[in-house]
Amino acid sequence: MTMKYYLTLLLAVSLTALHAADTQAGKPNVIIVLTDDQGYGDLSCTGNPLLKTPNMDRLAREGVNFTNFHVDSYCTPTRSALMTGRYCHRVGGWGTVNGRNMLRDEEVTMADVFRHNGYRTGLFGKWHLGSNYPYRPIDRGFDEWLGHGDGGTGCTTDYWGNDRVNDRYIRNGQWENQARPRFECDVFFDAAMQFIRENKQRPFFTYLAPYNPHSPCSIPDQQWLAPHRDKVPAAVAYTFATIARIDENLGRLRQFLKEQGLAENTLLLFLSDNGTAQGEKVFNAGMRGKKGSPYEGGHRVPCFLHWPAGGLDKPVSVDRLAAHLDLLPTLVGLCGLQLPKPIHFDGSSVKPLLANPRAPWPERTLVMGSPHNETGPNPPPPKYGQGCAVMTDRWRLVNDRELYDMTNDPGQQRDVARLNPQAVNELRGAYQRYWTSVSAQDAGWRGRPVIGASHAPEVELSAEDWYSTQGNCPWNQAAVASGAAAFGRWPVRFAEAGTYLVEVRRWPREADAPLAGVPAGRRAVDAQLNDRPVSGLLYGGVPRALPVARVRLKIGTSVQEAVVGGKDEFVSFTTKVDAGSADIEASLLDETGEALCSAFYVCVRRSKEAKR
Repeated sequence: MTMKYYLTLLLAVSLTALHAADTQAGKPNVIIVLTDDQGYGDLSCTGNPLLKTPNMDRLAREGVNFTNFHVDSYCTPTRSALMTGRYCHRVGGWGTVNGRNMLRDEEVTMADVFRHNGYRTGLFGKWHLGSNYPYRPIDRGFDEWLGHGDGGTGCTTDYWGNDRVNDRYIRNGQWENQARPRFECDVFFDAAMQFIRENKQRPFFTYLAPYNPHSPCSIPDQQWLAPHRDKVPAAVAYTFATIARIDENLGRLRQFLKEQGLAENTLLLFLSDNGTAQGEKVFNAGMRGKKGSPYEGGHRVPCFLHWPAGGLDKPVSVDRLAAHLDLLPTLVGLCGLQLPKPIHFDGSSVKPLLANPRAPWPERTLVMGSPHNETGPNPPPPKYGQGCAVMTDRWRLVNDRELYDMTNDPGQQRDVARLNPQAVNELRGAYQRYWTSVSAQDAGWRGRPVIGASHAPEVELSAEDWYSTQGNCPWNQAAVASGAAAFGRWPVRFAEAGTYLVEVRRWPREADAPLAGVPAGRRAVDAQLNDRPVSGLLYGGVPRALPVARVRLKIGTSVQEAVVGGKDEFVSFTTKVDAGSADIEASLLDETGEALCSAFYVCVRRSKEAKR
């Protein structure tokens, strides 16, 4: 009886395991390709007369093509909403700097959902939802992560001197020791394909988000410009050349999936994060506005979906109003995913429209809120930000006052608000309900990296994540190089009470430069930007020495000062802090004690983690 019992138990366990394996094998792999600053008109399939994008066009023809698809009008807001299925203002990521780009700790991400369902998860490219714990991709559901700076190549969170060609990359939270050859976009597609190759025996979720064609569009080879040179301004030519390179890589990816036997059961999504930044000078599909605008050109983007095993490999055009908020709930339904905890999505599953674009579909109202990187003594974000749009299939209410009938005026040239007061009032009411809901947690909230946690023994804070108090946020390395007279502080949380070491720096460690000097050398020229060679400092800054004589550090009510030696690269302070929230302020002073600017970099670690 005992042996029979164990044999029966073994058989039951084996059958259960086989059933689980079959279920797992049936789940589709998912790849999302999200480009940066590519607008709806920046493809040949949408009518661009100069730019050729054969692989994007093919994807649009072979599956579901959303022709009325919307995102937010800037990087972080779109990415935070895409990752959560919730409005960017609700989840914390409504700005791009000043700590407004950090996703609230309690939010569940798309990667969390896929990992909960047994997927391997990888991000290759731009995150822009936080560079320090607990906001990094590896803290938010991703098993693998390869990237540049959080906000982009050449930002202060990036490796000093990166210019998209032969650069250093951050892998799972640590900068690699050696530069990777090749162009940045190629590197991310290569890494994504390697991740897929290594994990193809189980379902995988790959988030492939190149930093392109976001400016500055540096490239390694002038030949890339041949189709566009002398036909458009240089900045547009470089943008188009970069989009063409993304297109080539998309073709490489699809061929790779075919060779690996993965094409049939891989759900491939392609979209962009906001409207065009450059292409409207050539073609904008008849739309008004570009990146950053509340008009259609700022937030309407291409979106294609292809999945042969799911029956989504025939030409289908969906013209109903849809948005990035819809993708996570749609993927949950398509892939049969279980949520790790209940989530109140702001988006809706568009699964019924994928097979039948004329399926019954309720009238809906969506809001596009522009980001706002507000400064000052912790102000609440303004209700209408830098612009907003309330959208239905027919109407657009822009900035709470202009009304456009998209069925008769898709170019948004005729404001018909006075002729349609009822529609205006209804859309204003919808915005008020939206604002009341999403702003409920605004008071006092700001992203705060955690210091002293075992997950991140040392934290490097940079000016990109300042809470600016005076002047603009110096978010890129060129501003650091010029010694911008800007001031800010870092809101943080200390995981534990204790003694911490704080290194105050003007330059990041890898720059190897004194506080009062400039970096000694320049990297080799290997990139071109707008017909000029680039040798680091992508945004065009020229290093300038500052007469730094003293450094002041303030954490909470504790204030310390120290003298700077001529060759000192940093000043180190030892300070005791309590657990909980605090602000770190570090100032660079001249001989008279006058503040020149805030320090652009600070490294903090528990004293027991001191480097010898």
